[in-house]
Amino acid sequence: MPLRLSTKDASFEAAFTELLGQKREASVDVNQTVTAIINDVRARGDVAVAELTAKFDRLDVTPQTLAISKAEIEAAMFTVSEDDLAALKVAAKRIEDFHGRQVPQGESHVDAQGVETGYRWTAVQSVGLYVPGGKAAYPSSVLMNAIPARAAGVKRIVMVVPTPDGILHPLVLAAAHVAGIDEIYRIGGAQAVAALAYGTDTIKPVDKIVGPGNAYVAAAKRQVFGIVGIDMIAGPSEILVVADNQNDPKWIAADLLSQAEHDEDAQAILITDDADYADEVEVAVQDTLKNLNRHDVAAASWRDYGAIIVSNDFSEAAGLVDRVAPEHLELAVEDADGLSKLISNAGAIFLGRYTPEAIGDYVAGPSHVLPTSRSARFSSGLSVLDFMKRTSLIRCDADSVQRIGGAAVTLAEAEGFGAHALSVALRLGHNPG
Repeated sequence: MPLRLSTKDASFEAAFTELLGQKREASVDVNQTVTAIINDVRARGDVAVAELTAKFDRLDVTPQTLAISKAEIEAAMFTVSEDDLAALKVAAKRIEDFHGRQVPQGESHVDAQGVETGYRWTAVQSVGLYVPGGKAAYPSSVLMNAIPARAAGVKRIVMVVPTPDGILHPLVLAAAHVAGIDEIYRIGGAQAVAALAYGTDTIKPVDKIVGPGNAYVAAAKRQVFGIVGIDMIAGPSEILVVADNQNDPKWIAADLLSQAEHDEDAQAILITDDADYADEVEVAVQDTLKNLNRHDVAAASWRDYGAIIVSNDFSEAAGLVDRVAPEHLELAVEDADGLSKLISNAGAIFLGRYTPEAIGDYVAGPSHVLPTSRSARFSSGLSVLDFMKRTSLIRCDADSVQRIGGAAVTLAEAEGFGAHALSVALRLGHNPG
């Protein structure tokens, strides 16, 4: 049974604090194993990647067969249904339209002293996209990671996808084709992250690595950060739904389970101001679970990490939401806009009764790669900006350097940096000799 709380109970604060402190991520320490894999790939390149792929994915590859050919990618397009392909194209167009509007513009300004300052944005030159593989198919993740990179102007997008026992869902390749990716390698795990970060004879290194993966992939991304950029370390999926009693309980139950079915460590939380309605949703969840193809996964998530909270009102609920800082937040209430203005911490907010989180997973437009594990308190979802860099621009002329240079000399001397002071002083016409 999910945790049941009421803000009216004297024990609420302690129980809610315990809920916030739950550790849902896998506790297995894989760092030493990952370090050995990374070092092996750095030392032996393609040979190590091939051996590790045979070991972990039970697939024999050579440097010549690491890449998935353009012919294989094009062939996959003919094995997916017309409906699936059409849906991919609808999603891709909406994702592209949204992220195209995010591309920032530079700025330049000449201040009262005559100093020109500004900035410009440039794209990261190459990005590696990790896509989970095997029997699971995540074509939406391909689109949600690759299209923002393409909108930013990234010239080279490389995809790695594990193919255990040689299995690769054609929808993943179809999504890659729709997203304009033609450099794809049939490798996964920490060895794929290492190959992207350090390069091999076959795989040229990239500048940034994005995309979700298991504990080994997450640990590898942590270890190569600094050599390359990374997007984030994603934890288990989560959803928080704030709902009043005007919603059909079946709708809200399905929304909660849409994240619970991701994996056993996912979390779904309902906050409502009506205890009777909370009961109705709880019953609806149990009824809905009976017909889910991922019943066992969703049931375990709901049992172990699910929660129902009854609050006094939605103003109080807003404060609870900010403390949870959920990855996905649904506001299924009459005044969703008004309530949203009271909330600061959420990866994405779904406004109103007709905006289920699943719309955001596929076709709304914004990337579904969002901060988890309460990190929405200080970070944002994946966007065009994750694939761009801002460079400051500064220009002085002979007059403007005279106007501000004296202060620079004073501060440099105060910090004990003589060459700093000298480099400015010389331009002011001062020559200490």
